[in-house]
Amino acid sequence: MKTGYKMSLAFIALLLIMGMSASASRMGMSRHASVADSDSAKLEAVNDSQSIDPGSIVDEVIWVVGDEAILKSDVEVTRLQSEADGIKFVGDPDCSIPEQIAVQKLFLHQAAIDSIEVSESEVMQGIDDQINYWVSMIGSREKLEEYRKQSITQMRQQMHDDFKNRQLIQKMKQELVKDIKVSPAQVRKYFNDLPTDSIPFVPTEVEVEILTMQPRIPMEEISRVKNQLRDFTDRVNKGETTFATLARLYSEDPGSARMGGEMDYIGRGMLDPAFANVAFNLTDPKKISKIVESEFGYHIIQLIDKRGDKIKCRHILLKPKVSQEAIDKSIGRLDSIGNDIRAKKFTFEAAVEALSDDKDTRNNKGLMANTAQADNRTSKFQMKDLPTEVARVVDTMKVGQISAPFTMVNSKGKTTCALIKLVSRVEGHRATITEDFQVMKDVVLAKEREKTLHDWVVDKIKKTYVRMNDRYKNCNFEYQGWVK
Repeated sequence: MKTGYKMSLAFIALLLIMGMSASASRMGMSRHASVADSDSAKLEAVNDSQSIDPGSIVDEVIWVVGDEAILKSDVEVTRLQSEADGIKFVGDPDCSIPEQIAVQKLFLHQAAIDSIEVSESEVMQGIDDQINYWVSMIGSREKLEEYRKQSITQMRQQMHDDFKNRQLIQKMKQELVKDIKVSPAQVRKYFNDLPTDSIPFVPTEVEVEILTMQPRIPMEEISRVKNQLRDFTDRVNKGETTFATLARLYSEDPGSARMGGEMDYIGRGMLDPAFANVAFNLTDPKKISKIVESEFGYHIIQLIDKRGDKIKCRHILLKPKVSQEAIDKSIGRLDSIGNDIRAKKFTFEAAVEALSDDKDTRNNKGLMANTAQADNRTSKFQMKDLPTEVARVVDTMKVGQISAPFTMVNSKGKTTCALIKLVSRVEGHRATITEDFQVMKDVVLAKEREKTLHDWVVDKIKKTYVRMNDRYKNCNFEYQGWVK
């Protein structure tokens, strides 16, 4: 599954330097109430920095936005990361970088005022998606750790606040544009006025059916996992260690492991049914649940608190290891199925209904559903929205063709084997009002939302205290009003 969190490293670096965790509560205060104290000190820092020889400066406050200072080092970190990624800023980076940082602070400031929140599970899901994307691009977790010179755990820790800020900004923007709508007449007028070479290009779209087969795991491996979980329970009950410590060390749920296995308050409907049935029946925080099998693996659970129809708990997840022998057997079986389909002994759709292990696609005769946009569920995918392993196979296929079997990691984090059929392909083309109205509508809607957000930033700048080093006052900024 794709969740929209494929971020560039440059954007991660941009958020990394914000350091908003300690300042969010201060940002909710009135500008006028705080300028007499905290900002007077920051103003002195800005003024003092202007009288110092630039060559002797280790770091300095170059802007103050609201209650927040932007440091020279903030700009340099973003500049270096952007150069490493080959990304160029529009205009002079010395001007555009601090302005972009300042704009992010305006959205975070408003998010604090409006009590916009993101849950820990949302943050960790975004981090996991990003790490999984990197792994798919570089080949393995080991190669990723070697390339970044960090462990996966260290990456998660470093990325946590960045992703939280990013999601706060995204939610704030969504709140500001939620009531923006466009009519068919607006869409037609917009595109009637466009030159032909400015009409948007619609990327190639495909529809794909998939048959998956989970490699069989021997009972010996399942017993090993269960025995390890029983050992964890015994150690906690004997007081040798805590549940949270074991979760940090051993749990294979990356989202909660770094939090000692702790999950934020969550409703029953958001959990795996087997997990929810056990978790919601727990009553004593001192006791540990029986072993629970879910779609993700095997768990033990410890209650923390219940609040209405939501529960807060800790868990440890262990996943049985899939052997290469089991993978090879599944690949061999799928290869035979593929040959039988090509020989017209039965259809791909019939094979899915009878043999596929994935209930979601099985119930739809194998047709994959694109959930990248929750409000626009469709069977059509752009290549970027397909799981990476599927996209690589689809890229060279013809409509109606059955692929060779391959392995992939599914949405539950499990290694699975798959066979796919390319149902349709619409090659990239210039949009037309008759065939691509939704695409055109999305373009116009995006323009209206962009204008609304731009106007909001301009208005917000007028109401926010801003002070900058004199050398930035002659910059050609994207937004007017920074220089007071």
